[in-house]
Amino acid sequence: MSTATATETQTYSPSFRLTGDDSYVPAFKLDDFDGYAFKPIRESQVNREMTTRYMTDMLDYAETDVVIVGCGSAGLSCAWELSKDPSIKVAIIEQSVSPGGGCWLGGQLFSAMVVRKPAHEFLKDVGVPFDEKENYVVVKHAALFTSTIMSKLLARPNVKLFNATAVEDLIVKQGKVAGVVTNWALVTLNHDTQSCMDPNVIEAKVVVSGCGHDGPMGASGVKRLESIGLVQPLKRMRCLDMAVAEDAIVEYTREVAPGMVVCGMEVSELDGAPRMGPTFGAMLISGQKAAYATRASLERQATEAAKAGQKVAA
Repeated sequence: MSTATATETQTYSPSFRLTGDDSYVPAFKLDDFDGYAFKPIRESQVNREMTTRYMTDMLDYAETDVVIVGCGSAGLSCAWELSKDPSIKVAIIEQSVSPGGGCWLGGQLFSAMVVRKPAHEFLKDVGVPFDEKENYVVVKHAALFTSTIMSKLLARPNVKLFNATAVEDLIVKQGKVAGVVTNWALVTLNHDTQSCMDPNVIEAKVVVSGCGHDGPMGASGVKRLESIGLVQPLKRMRCLDMAVAEDAIVEYTREVAPGMVVCGMEVSELDGAPRMGPTFGAMLISGQKAAYATRASLERQATEAAKAGQKVAA
């Protein structure tokens, strides 16, 4: 499903230390920085550059093909796979200032990221180096995965990340999810302390919800679907069983209601899958599968629209 690229495989040694060698020649000398001066700029120029570009993005993405809610490992993986097709316009919405969710670190705030095979093929596709083991691989720091995929993903012209932005609700029309209701995350967190602060909206053909398991904003997509009767009562995430959990998360990733795909640990809240703990393979492949489920939904909707148009013409 993914296109493998050459990836450096490192061998871990407890005594290994990073050291330089005599061949390195610095690009500058210390005194080259003496009198260093930037080109002139006016404060208003900075204001206009930021404001014009952001407002242009808001206008452009008021209507989009796909909105991905949650920029953790599953959401990033979904966006990576989906945006390979330059004809699909993708907006990613993340409530935190810092996208990446829980994939900046491994378990218990440790650094390494463990990925069970064969999900390491996705790491090859992104270009993330790892240590090879028999049944799994280890990325030396989870932030290496997150920073690599994010830097490459955000360079694509058909992707826009709106961080520090919360999804407060869904747009639902005749039983189909048709977009999201948004607000600045700081506004969302302070509705109880201020007078009414109305939201904004983004229309989308498909919404992908990868908001993680239950928490302050966790599993918000399936919780809202449950409240309006578009999914069955949530079964809630079960206790940790790593071997069972990862297979289940990938299996249950799907379009759960017309126009709404769910991936990552949010799936566990809907279907009662176990939590998996500090292993990330299922997050990557769940996101990848969600991209294929999204593409299938887009194709189905296009076919339905074409048939409807034919009926009207007849």
